[in-house]
Amino acid sequence: MWVSFSSEPADPPYLVFLGRISPEKGPIQAVEVARRLGLPLKIAAKIDPADRAWAEVNFLPLLSTPGVEYLGEVDEQQKAELLRGALALLFPIDWPEPFGLVMAEAMACGTPVVAFPGGSVEEVVKEGVTGWICRSRTVEEMVEAVKRVDKLDRRACRLHVEQNFSSSAMAERYEVVYRQLLEEARGRGEVLPASPPQPRGPASGLSPWRKQGERPRPHQPARLGGRPDGEGHPLPQE
Repeated sequence: MWVSFSSEPADPPYLVFLGRISPEKGPIQAVEVARRLGLPLKIAAKIDPADRAWAEVNFLPLLSTPGVEYLGEVDEQQKAELLRGALALLFPIDWPEPFGLVMAEAMACGTPVVAFPGGSVEEVVKEGVTGWICRSRTVEEMVEAVKRVDKLDRRACRLHVEQNFSSSAMAERYEVVYRQLLEEARGRGEVLPASPPQPRGPASGLSPWRKQGERPRPHQPARLGGRPDGEGHPLPQE
């Protein structure tokens, strides 16, 4: 998802929680933060079967809280609109977040992130520039942090993503890593080819992966999750 930047949140303002409804993602804390602030909270998240029982007991009853709107799963366009209009993204996690793509997506829209620390959070969020990290991991600190998001420049949020999480930034950093690996290999005295070997392609009339006289095999779909039909287990939504 890559969306246009919004220099101002929607009026009236609202908070957003986007991800999965599970205890480690902190939807209960997000609801409580919004309730104490008297701000609407839009929740766009799915409930996995593994979390259904927990959600029915702990999360679904909270939907009667004034101002809380549960949207379920949303598509990419809906997600973009939700994020770009939000005053802040609430990210009260309770687990070592591997990356948290939604944080980068929110900042790309100009929306600051208010998060609990854990995993990648301190690498993704630039504290005091693109959001606030609530190190006490309390609702009270998150409430106070939301009150300070108006001090953050939404343009700085977008710039941070462009410089660190865009496709061009990723490609440049891969090149840096590749060059470092090449230099290390040369330092060990390894002989590196001037260019990668070129396989014999269709122009030769023979695939480089088949022996002379071998009949071509029928197309085999990619395997996902170990199933030949390509219908493996999808990655969980963040």
